[in-house]
Amino acid sequence: MVDPLNAWWAQQLVLCDWAFAPDPLTLEPEVATARLESLGVVDRGELGWRLLEALGAGGEADPARLLAALELAALGGAAGWLDTARARGWAQRFAEEIGAHHDTLDRWLSALCRARSAEGWVRGDDGFSEACEALAALEHQGEGVTWDMLREWLAGHRRQTALWPEGAIERVWRLRAAFSPILEVAPAPLDWQGLEEWLAEAWQVQGRDELIRVLLWLGAQGDRQAWDLDASRLLAAAAEERRAWWEALPPRDQPAGRVLCDFVEGGEPLEWAAWDWLRLIDLAWAGACMGWLSETEAQHFAFHGADLILHRYSDWVALARAYQRGRSLFEARDLRPAFDVDWSLLLLSPVSPWRTPLQGLLDDELLETSRQAMRDWRRDPRHWVLALAAVREPELSLRQGLAPALPEARRQDARTYLAETLDLHADEGAEALARYWLPAQAHHLNQLAADAAHGALPPAQTPFGHPTRADVAGRDALGQASRHAATIHMAEKYAFHLQMAMDSELFDAHRLAELATALHDSLCRFYASPRRLLLAWAQWETLLPEPDQPSLVAEIRWHLDDPGSLFHWLDWRGGEWQEPGPRPSLSHFTAMALVGPLNSAAWSLPQPESERECGSIREWVDGHYGLHGAGELADFVDYLLEAGDRQEYQINYAPYTLNPARLTSEIATLESDDCGEEERNHLLRLQRVRDDEDGCNDLDLTAWDLAQAVDLAIAGRQLGWLGEGDFLKSLERAHALAARHYGGWEEYARGLYAGFSFFMGETPEREAFLSGFRQALVSWLSAAPPLAGPWASLDFPGARARHWAPMHVDTLPGDGRQLH
Repeated sequence: MVDPLNAWWAQQLVLCDWAFAPDPLTLEPEVATARLESLGVVDRGELGWRLLEALGAGGEADPARLLAALELAALGGAAGWLDTARARGWAQRFAEEIGAHHDTLDRWLSALCRARSAEGWVRGDDGFSEACEALAALEHQGEGVTWDMLREWLAGHRRQTALWPEGAIERVWRLRAAFSPILEVAPAPLDWQGLEEWLAEAWQVQGRDELIRVLLWLGAQGDRQAWDLDASRLLAAAAEERRAWWEALPPRDQPAGRVLCDFVEGGEPLEWAAWDWLRLIDLAWAGACMGWLSETEAQHFAFHGADLILHRYSDWVALARAYQRGRSLFEARDLRPAFDVDWSLLLLSPVSPWRTPLQGLLDDELLETSRQAMRDWRRDPRHWVLALAAVREPELSLRQGLAPALPEARRQDARTYLAETLDLHADEGAEALARYWLPAQAHHLNQLAADAAHGALPPAQTPFGHPTRADVAGRDALGQASRHAATIHMAEKYAFHLQMAMDSELFDAHRLAELATALHDSLCRFYASPRRLLLAWAQWETLLPEPDQPSLVAEIRWHLDDPGSLFHWLDWRGGEWQEPGPRPSLSHFTAMALVGPLNSAAWSLPQPESERECGSIREWVDGHYGLHGAGELADFVDYLLEAGDRQEYQINYAPYTLNPARLTSEIATLESDDCGEEERNHLLRLQRVRDDEDGCNDLDLTAWDLAQAVDLAIAGRQLGWLGEGDFLKSLERAHALAARHYGGWEEYARGLYAGFSFFMGETPEREAFLSGFRQALVSWLSAAPPLAGPWASLDFPGARARHWAPMHVDTLPGDGRQLH
């Protein structure tokens, strides 16, 4: 029995110089492929465009195009580029279109002749008219497949074959039609001629790992982030500022800057993520065609791009317009006027793969499978380090997937940063990174935020003065962060340091991986979701910006709002909690704070330092105290805790307060002679007793000994002269001694300042030292600025608790008021 569609189709191909055959798809594959190439159809992507173009963007189709498309469908089927059902489906669709506009064979053939004459679409020689007459004669004589027979067959088989892949998985590739419509979803080199060269030239991609890194980058950041951030800044700028901005760009970037300014000034929607996400789908298909990705992997990436698209766009028009804006910025020319021409086929053609509504295109279960696959690519805790560090250095986002080999220049840059900025060197080992993990700082900030929210911060007025209004305002504003755990404030800096250590390749890679895991586990403990982490980070960055550095708030909020951001695709399942560095107990942290402004605030337990660092510490210990070894230091710390300088005052100076006449005589005697250094210092102290300078005669000077003892104990621990157990015992002794002598930090500060003032040797810089120490005490007592020191967030040893409990788990252990 004759197949009406095949027979009619074969009859039409006679007009294309084909010999008549009952089945148009029986042409030899090699012949069909050669014929396609001669027609300029070099791959299956171009075939898809030609078939789609045959029906135009609506309205009456061009007869010559339809005849050419019938030939292309036959050639594609015969060459194996289309399966038989798909080739017949296209032939059937073209037959329906012909029948809709030409009710008789004579009208169809007449239209073809006119089209050939006017446009030259149909090939052939002077015999074309005779061929048309011969076909018309067949119908008139009742031979072959007549027009009425074809119409009857079409009526019974209307639209039974899909023109585009229809499966639940296959539908995702309809999005790739923005570049080239996909006819069959078994990717192969025949889909894309010159693909390997294009990948190398356009993307600098030459293999699987590079491709995966680009795919993950397009999903997570792409070109859109820089444009988004620039657009946000331009929106807030005046017209003159916008003009100055793009004029200050490097010459090669000015055209794109001008396009962006035009978008802003013209009220264009400042959204272009489709540029990244559609290219993600395109490259996923490219990877499958190259064999660098399995079909399943390519599908997962394509679904990921589609998932992000469905988050952002309601329909195909919105998607296409966003892509056109992105392409405009990328090509540095405004392509909006070309929108209708560029997108009419996909948006208007009756056979467009985009006829299916965008929303609802994909199955939810398949989307969830792709989400899991994307998280699997980022499951390595190294991606947590990348995510945090890339906020400061966006180029790091290109390192997702398998870590790339780094160029020597990058390794050297990282080593320079570690040495010059952090004073961190290879001989210290990865353990030295613990000094940048500061859990006590997070506790301090959380406590200040809780107190600020409840109006319980210490008074700004102190016995030593008043902080600046700006510092007080910054401190009081911390109440805005009371709901946000502060660990991220120090953890993001730690992550950047850890990334630099990884890039330097100076440290044990396995140990660095363990630190990345610990960072991951800690942040998962303190933040239940990317949203909570990013909100906390943005809030603390707003309140405590890095001095002399641009604020990161805009970058952080971009990651919060963008559904593709790496933060939303990390593994948020924390493991066993083990932090990258030790977490001191609350009492040990309080004891270390007894040092006060005598040294910088200690936000973590000290650890043994490298020989390089130990050299300068030994020099300080020797120069200030004349100590030369572990035994001498331990003995002197014991001495300070048991007697110290306060005993010297009690023995050598306190008696003079009971005998002013003797004090006056002693001063006069010393002033009348030439004094050596020791006698000169004794004279100065007698004069201070006489004047009761800084309350030295009335205040308990134990604080001075406590600060020195703890400071030396920290140095001893860094030198390795004190083991951890002995160091902690020294802290505990200091804590207990402080509790016996003082009732609070203000009283302690008075004693510390009096001791500092009284025992200072002769120096022309005395007033400058005292002024600086007073100002530091103001900051430590008032927490203005907040990170000057931790006194304001800590209950003094033995004192009654006065602070509000923070709302977070990132506090130090040992506080009985905490319920967690």
